[in-house]
Amino acid sequence: MRTSTGFPRADVADDFLRARRRQVLARLAQRLRRAPDDVNMILPLDEVLAALGRRGERRLGLQAIRLDSIVGTVDSSRDFDRRFRPTSSRVRERWERLALAQRRGESIPPIDVYRVGDLHFVQDGHHRVSIALASGAKTIEAHVTEVLTQLPSAGIQGRADLLVKSYQRIFRARVPLPPAAMATITVTNPWSYAELGEAVEAWGFRWMQDRGKFADRAEIARHWYSEEYQPVVRMLRAADLTGGHTEAEAFLRVAAERYRLIMTHDWTDDVIERLQGRRRR
Repeated sequence: MRTSTGFPRADVADDFLRARRRQVLARLAQRLRRAPDDVNMILPLDEVLAALGRRGERRLGLQAIRLDSIVGTVDSSRDFDRRFRPTSSRVRERWERLALAQRRGESIPPIDVYRVGDLHFVQDGHHRVSIALASGAKTIEAHVTEVLTQLPSAGIQGRADLLVKSYQRIFRARVPLPPAAMATITVTNPWSYAELGEAVEAWGFRWMQDRGKFADRAEIARHWYSEEYQPVVRMLRAADLTGGHTEAEAFLRVAAERYRLIMTHDWTDDVIERLQGRRRR
């Protein structure tokens, strides 16, 4: 909350020091909770787009955007954390100069941001965002350019989430399922997407050999999902072989164990019974 002593220079100095204290306390709390290092780290736009896959962009013009939706930056600046609190005193002079101008009622231009889903990344105006947040504001005027991506940005909390998105995007390119089918395949370990992609490609190779014809990735993906994945997942659910994993993870885990034990790619009642017996032991 903005304070006023009647001395604007003293007030903006206090505002900056308060913002710095909050950043230091946030880092301390992070360490005490043993939270991941990237929890309070500002997100770089280029890394986000590399993970999600860029399709294009369009200008949306001047809008009022929520300050809590601003999570990243276009440049590689480390002057602010995820909530745009100053990470050092290096920005203090400019920060206080702009804050003083605002307190005196001077006109401050809108910031420039890129929008990815519901997230915003600052191109120009980092100090203005920091000052607005420090003053308790909820929104800020911004020139918005929307970036369209192959994957949605939902679920991105920190840089660690970008690895999941990156593997997911590669999996979608290798196994181009329809959106409804793709939405049913989820994993918690990013590497599982790579393993599942290899499993689908191996299955597709055997499928083409059996039929004596070539097929593209989309056709293989459709046949794999309807002829292999869905029937197997139904059997795993019925046999209580999913455990605490997602269905896709259970499919991978049990399929690998099936092959090691029985050396077959087929699924039969006998295979299920032997796998159940393996779990009981």
